[in-house]
Amino acid sequence: MKIISSKQVYDCGLFRVTEDVAVEPKTKFEIKRSIVRHAGSAVILAVDDKKRVLLVRQYRLPAEKYLWELPAGRLDPGENVLQACKRELKEETGYTARKWSKLASFFVSPGFVQERMTIYLAEDLQAGEATPMEDERIDAKWFKRKEIAEMIDEAKIEDAKTMVGYLTWRKKK
Repeated sequence: MKIISSKQVYDCGLFRVTEDVAVEPKTKFEIKRSIVRHAGSAVILAVDDKKRVLLVRQYRLPAEKYLWELPAGRLDPGENVLQACKRELKEETGYTARKWSKLASFFVSPGFVQERMTIYLAEDLQAGEATPMEDERIDAKWFKRKEIAEMIDEAKIEDAKTMVGYLTWRKKK
């Protein structure tokens, strides 16, 4: 497929929307889509020496409720995923980590959203003071592996990045 046109129709700073047309050169098959363009997200699965996982709870306006999820945030301009993970973990929880390893990378909803989420495992943690953004009210709490599995099974965790991160980590351990 080859994109033959792309027109920006919206930009709010967090993401932008384009209307794109792509064509398969040999068959002339054409696709038209409105696409949410997003810089990507850094997601952190922080694990302590007791193998507990750190989750954050905050109100998510699109979901219209509070959700337990892995700390995460958007990549800032010029920032790579690991840099964003380190920044977001410190901002949202106050923790820093000495050991980092990539767990997974995936598209959130590739039918209309360009966003790629990348999850890093953070280990060998040191506590510090959180510095959330002005529009964030975040509670952080440690959970045992079994508790998270039960929360997923009982739909108390509804966030996809948290499920992907936890299940990927659990499979590797």
